[in-house]
Amino acid sequence: MAEPESTVINTNVEQKDPSTALVIAVTTRAIFNLEEEHRLYLEKGKEEYTRHQQANQDKPLPPGTAFAFIQAVQYVNKKILESNPAERDLFDILVLSNNSPESGVRIINSAKHYGLEISKFCFVSDEDSTQYLKSHGVKLFLSADRTDVCNALRRGVSAALVFQQEVQAHSTPLRVVFDGDAVLFSDETDQVFQEQGLEGAVQYERAMEAIPIGEGPLKAFAMHLGKMRKKFGQEGSPIRTYLVTARSGRDMGIRAIKTLREWGLPIDEAFFMDGAPKGPILTQIQPHIFFDDGLHNIQGAQNVGVPSAWVP
Repeated sequence: MAEPESTVINTNVEQKDPSTALVIAVTTRAIFNLEEEHRLYLEKGKEEYTRHQQANQDKPLPPGTAFAFIQAVQYVNKKILESNPAERDLFDILVLSNNSPESGVRIINSAKHYGLEISKFCFVSDEDSTQYLKSHGVKLFLSADRTDVCNALRRGVSAALVFQQEVQAHSTPLRVVFDGDAVLFSDETDQVFQEQGLEGAVQYERAMEAIPIGEGPLKAFAMHLGKMRKKFGQEGSPIRTYLVTARSGRDMGIRAIKTLREWGLPIDEAFFMDGAPKGPILTQIQPHIFFDDGLHNIQGAQNVGVPSAWVP
């Protein structure tokens, strides 16, 4: 596998071992608000965009949707190393960018300005930068480009599409919310629901109660997160995970809970919404990131200022 055009190693950050670390790749538009610059790129082309980025290379970019998530991940690393300085099972953040190294200087300077512990900046000129995800051991990919996300999912990497939004500052610990079907779990029950309606889906779930639900696109990432979560007790853990699902607890919750138990995936809290809007519960949780496959749920989360990522 060819290396990206240009990989800049951040020497200020201790490099992690990708075989043990939970590697998260983010694109520049996921971590910073580059909407103005992206518009310039679309309207005036690459050269004008590069000129603009070079002229403003010392002006930090404003935070984007995934920014608070990356900060919280750093906090978890700090807490893990406080309890065991030799621990290698840490988060590792790399930026995967279609910027040229010249226009990428502003990205690097912005990360340094905010004290973000990004270990590598990969500037890729290829159309499909996702071909480099596997060689870096990436377990989660966040991008503002739908094609990128679909390509990553096809390559078997947990991935989600981040929409640019105003994000409030969040306090620690790291809080991650997963939807159930088609995110943590496969979409098998969703398909039954589309074909046979709610009654058919409920009957299917009852018949399949003893059989774990299939794996969804974010299961691998959730499992690694769960493994890190297990290093801490219930009290004082720097990681909290939540399941917020449209399933009803009475008819369709049992199989979901049994599946999580079977996988050995610890979830701190589970909310079975029975189709009710998720916004109010998300407002209560205030997650650093919320993963869902339903665009109406993403919209609802954005309306209450919750950083959201769509799993297409």
